[in-house]
Amino acid sequence: MDAPSADRAPLLELKGISKQFGAVHALTDVRFDVFPGEVVALVGDNGAGKSTLIKVISGIHRPDSGTIRWRGKDVTMGSPNDAATLGIATVYQDLALCDNLDVVANLFLGHELTTRGGPLGPVGARGPLGVMDEVAMERRAIEVLRRLSVKIPSVRTEIASLSGGQRQSVAVARSVMGENKVVLLDEPTAALGVAQTAEVLELVKRLRSQGLGVVLISHNMPNVFEVADRITVLRLGRWVGTYDAKSVTHEQLVVFMTGKSPDAEAKPAASELVSEVHPKASPP
Repeated sequence: MDAPSADRAPLLELKGISKQFGAVHALTDVRFDVFPGEVVALVGDNGAGKSTLIKVISGIHRPDSGTIRWRGKDVTMGSPNDAATLGIATVYQDLALCDNLDVVANLFLGHELTTRGGPLGPVGARGPLGVMDEVAMERRAIEVLRRLSVKIPSVRTEIASLSGGQRQSVAVARSVMGENKVVLLDEPTAALGVAQTAEVLELVKRLRSQGLGVVLISHNMPNVFEVADRITVLRLGRWVGTYDAKSVTHEQLVVFMTGKSPDAEAKPAASELVSEVHPKASPP
């Protein structure tokens, strides 16, 4: 996929984001954006600020300074609920799945569909006092999993019985059950085997093909190059640059992530950069 053109507006755009915890400057003047129908990888060494940036985007941390724009409008996110209301979903490494519940229950956990009326609520009620509509939830679960080509034995299979790749796929499917437009995936292939990793990467590509903006946080460079359209590098809490995944090389990314002095050939030409390297964060 080519770099987003100037006439396209990003779904999510962050500028000048800074976050400090006591004496620790976790983020300093960071920029980041994601467009519809693309995968942006967020990479960096340990301590680069990736987790803090993701928590800012997901509403867990409020930035000390900077602006966040959603579909062209400035927004303030003070809680995860604010991010979810906008249409931002986050799938963390622990997946937050309940092993003793089946796939349907996990997909709708906290957002259960209810029948109209019933012994637990008045006629016409829809919400926590209604009776759970198991049939409607099962149909919706099958529809979403089929759309994403997620293969599992049954939507009534308990999560504990699924493979690592299937569990990851269910967690990702849950993130698109509503009207979400941006999905953040935190190390989705960590601890997965080769076949399971391939399954998850295909799911990432399907999310992109359906017009979602996908943010992939990963230390696995082969996975990054397989699915990413652009790659944003953080180092020591600063934005280093955003690169076209087709132009930058693995070796160049290592240089930018570690700050080691590159050879003259290691730095990509200006035409290969999606965004110019931040002057304060350029590798020496």
